[in-house]
Amino acid sequence: MKDLDLYKEQVLSPMDLWVEERHGGDFATRFRCQKVLFSGQSKFQHIDVVETSHFGRMLLNDGIVMLSEYDESTYHEMLVHVPLFTHPQPKKVLIIGGGDGGTAREVIRHASVEKCINVEIDTMVVDVCKKYFPSLANALDHPRVDLHNQDGALFVKDTKEKFDVVLVDSTDPLGPAKVLFNKKFYQSIYQILKEGGLLVAQAESPLFKKELAAQKYILESLSSIFPITSLYHYSNVSYPGGLWSFACASKKYHPVKDVKAAIPSQWNLKYYNSEVHIAAFTQPEFIKKSLGHLMHL
Repeated sequence: MKDLDLYKEQVLSPMDLWVEERHGGDFATRFRCQKVLFSGQSKFQHIDVVETSHFGRMLLNDGIVMLSEYDESTYHEMLVHVPLFTHPQPKKVLIIGGGDGGTAREVIRHASVEKCINVEIDTMVVDVCKKYFPSLANALDHPRVDLHNQDGALFVKDTKEKFDVVLVDSTDPLGPAKVLFNKKFYQSIYQILKEGGLLVAQAESPLFKKELAAQKYILESLSSIFPITSLYHYSNVSYPGGLWSFACASKKYHPVKDVKAAIPSQWNLKYYNSEVHIAAFTQPEFIKKSLGHLMHL
């Protein structure tokens, strides 16, 4: 991989420049940019980091927004704290993806976690984020975090370790992440979860037909494997439509009835709290009608 120092900052002129994420053929979101901080091609995807006027620094993979400094905390807090405050004593956590380090940052807030294995396939994502998003990526160097550079699906298939919580922090079901959205992968996760284990996975948005169909497939797969399954939702303004979902599956613990969120004040969280945790599992009527029969709470 090329040294990141070889990629010099490119100041854009005039100032009225925008980065656009196209979502399907009929919808796009645009962000005003000040400059491009990084642009490079890894073995797996094209990676860009831009400085935006409102959202701060923003990471895009293949033209799709992964995170912005403005609202990354919403995504990472909801991905991590919902399952880790549901499980009574999470000691061992597996992260699939999450090369920016934000998920690991939230996991190690929990004192009960003794070991967090983070499996990221793309080393360029890690290196870029360590340079441009150190407040997230510094967590990957924490002594309780064990970073593996390999395919997440193969890790899950081959590992002999067992986990209390598995977090799938993936991109959209394209390219290297496509294998993280199928029943065989979920079955492998079930096998590596301990008796009271939970899975939470990035599950797209319910606001678009294609993604709603993907959510149906995810829930059909999970409900055939796990006794407790659901979607839960959160607002992330930098993602298309602003409403996004996680899929939650559990062997034993109920993500609403069993939640015990005693959040230390020094954490200074921006989005997650116990009320938001419970409310996130409330389903809008259109989701109840289309997917309610696949949710088992």
